Amino acid sequence: MATTRRKASGQQSNALAPENSTIEQLVHYYREMLLIRRFEEKAGQMYGMGLIGGFCHLYIGQEAVVIGMQGSLVDGDSVVTSYRDHGHMLACGMEARGVMAELTGRRDGYSRGKGGSMHMFSVEKGFFGGHGIVAAQVPIGTGLGFAHKYKEDGKVAVTYLGDGAVNQGQVYESFNMASLWHLPVVYVIENNLYGMGTSVARASAVTELYRRGESFGIPGFAVDGMDVRTVRGAAEFAVEHARSGKGPILLEMKTYRFRGHSMSDPAKYRSKDELNRMKAERDPIELVKKLLIDSGEWDEAKLKGIDREIKDIVVDAADFAQENPEPDPSELWTDVLVES
Repeated sequence: MATTRRKASGQQSNALAPENSTIEQLVHYYREMLLIRRFEEKAGQMYGMGLIGGFCHLYIGQEAVVIGMQGSLVDGDSVVTSYRDHGHMLACGMEARGVMAELTGRRDGYSRGKGGSMHMFSVEKGFFGGHGIVAAQVPIGTGLGFAHKYKEDGKVAVTYLGDGAVNQGQVYESFNMASLWHLPVVYVIENNLYGMGTSVARASAVTELYRRGESFGIPGFAVDGMDVRTVRGAAEFAVEHARSGKGPILLEMKTYRFRGHSMSDPAKYRSKDELNRMKAERDPIELVKKLLIDSGEWDEAKLKGIDREIKDIVVDAADFAQENPEPDPSELWTDVLVES
């Protein structure tokens, strides 16, 4: 029997205007996205050397999403995400040294070397973890939104999930509660087109993921997740919607990862032509670089200076992580239960 794919009209990305960025803002975006890119490249290198164990999911290609979103948040807002979390931590202001130390399982990592790539946490930075179970962070993010509303602190919870998580049942239980109680949650679907190795078209009956909250009365918008200015404009709108008491909102960030799902993924499910085209035409860092050069205020030499600064930060983080001692065996018994 032939199947019919359902399509329906919904709210589109043209309802959200891109930010009219200043040169100073573009430089900030360039620097922050480049930090994530260079950090992830170094993490991939260290994984290949056997210095990082377990799973390692890189964020290369998706940098504009978290940098654009983070710029709209204030101190006290909450962020929670999945296991592709290194970029989110850096965007939240967590130090490259601490993140890399955690990746390598060292004592001064953000989870004392016990969480690794997929499980880091920082109360001080409002980062409530990367989570290794698909979609597990969605009810947690909804709970963070409930806490903000209960405390009447005027803060919002930004909850990131991937296109591979949107078909999980707890996502819709969370949507229902968030809408019912008008919780200040911004759900950000990072649609990089492939949930592990399966394309969205093969996994989702409705591929317009911004529509996934419709049955719960949650407005949704599709956003160009490769343009940091567009992300920032959408973020300002969505965060203000949630912060002003209008309830949850959903943003589908149409993005693309330039590496496989994880370091062990050869990514044979997509063509080299597709990957090369996306790198050549849609790299979010190159887009901002071109804007800066076209402005006449920046040139290749000045931008290379930023790159050198960023590389120094990343090399320092890698050196620190390798020199840092492993956690004491007694740490196996800490942070298991809350002690009165």
